[in-house]
Amino acid sequence: MQINVLSAYQTDAEDFFNKIISWKADLVLDVRLKNTNQLAGFTKQEDLAYFTRVIAHATYVHDVGYSPSKTLLDEYLDHKIDYEEYFAEYREELESRGAIPAFFEKYGRYDSIAIVGTATDKRRSHAEELKVLLEAALKER
Repeated sequence: MQINVLSAYQTDAEDFFNKIISWKADLVLDVRLKNTNQLAGFTKQEDLAYFTRVIAHATYVHDVGYSPSKTLLDEYLDHKIDYEEYFAEYREELESRGAIPAFFEKYGRYDSIAIVGTATDKRRSHAEELKVLLEAALKER
């Protein structure tokens, strides 16, 4: 299984979908907590589901089971915690949910997964940490 991460922010549709196509992603897994407002642009949930199917010929899934809690996300976005603490607390949330083992049960049939996160030039995304955790779990399998 190949796992890649891309951001829904600070990108245009051409670059976004060219990455997905170049990775031969058969699943685009959107792990953003909020993806339905107009600010999401072409990555708004309903639009992204359509574009993923038509342009990249991949499956689209929005799964907030891999998103941080709203409280944790707000603390990070409001600069109350730095990304090291954010990632540590995010890992704890995933562990309490049993999210990593569940990932392979849900998505183990896919060969190439593109995880959609929210990184910008000024902040990191939980999607990056999710990739690290999933790749570590793959090595243990």
